[in-house]
Amino acid sequence: MKKMGVLGPRGTHSEAAAIYLDRLLPEPMELVICPEIYEVLQSVEDGTLDAGVVPVENSLEGSVNITLDTLARSDRLEVVRELIWPVHNQLMAKCASGEIRRIYSHAQPISQCRAYLRREYPDAELLTAPSTARAAEIVSEAPAESGWAAICTKRAGELYGLRTIATEIQDNMANSTRFFEVRRRGEGERLLPADKVLLICQIDGKRAGSLCEVLEEFAFRGVNMVRIESRPARTELGAYIFFFDLETDAAPGQLEESIEAVRKKSIWLRNLGAFPVLRAKPE
Repeated sequence: MKKMGVLGPRGTHSEAAAIYLDRLLPEPMELVICPEIYEVLQSVEDGTLDAGVVPVENSLEGSVNITLDTLARSDRLEVVRELIWPVHNQLMAKCASGEIRRIYSHAQPISQCRAYLRREYPDAELLTAPSTARAAEIVSEAPAESGWAAICTKRAGELYGLRTIATEIQDNMANSTRFFEVRRRGEGERLLPADKVLLICQIDGKRAGSLCEVLEEFAFRGVNMVRIESRPARTELGAYIFFFDLETDAAPGQLEESIEAVRKKSIWLRNLGAFPVLRAKPE
């Protein structure tokens, strides 16, 4: 059986997204829990895993930099599916609501629930964990009288014996996270028509107008860019790489022409693949 890697421990949003994607495949894959996003991607690249599901962007907190940076450094990975996953944060604990003195979670959920925490638990100590599921695990290991709680998924809380204190505590009910399913180049299964193409390139930022010239190649050919992101190139101060999400519904040949035109104006360019975009509702 093929293997799909995901950020753990069990009960993370990443695991839930991976389970959802796995159910859409003709043949199920074995889910492998990894401690870090980097390990998921590295294991796919070296062939230890056949696929990996990693978060790339949250609607409230922005991009997941380790995902972008790792994809930018690899010429053996490609994106085969994107999943938009609604995020639902719950406050869970062993103790009663009024006894909570410390709250654990991943840094992003803490930020996503900031207004709720200030209103309901202004004096509680906020501590970060590697994931929401790990936060639930930490709380489960302490006695109820400790007053510890976790912001996590309902499944994570149930896995670790916690009870629900409050549901849907995120500040924005439209909160969602984009996940990429990543495979080695040429090994992805094309089950649906592509909605997007992901390009990564480095341009000469020292030359005035270089980014504008790249963007004009897309605009001139009617290629719609739905997202642009920059990250340090890690070569020298002031050097940046750019991530472009492009829609695939341009006139025939125009997308391909724009990519080749941008390639000629870039120091280097990688096409991370064309892929469908799926939207899900957790069960």
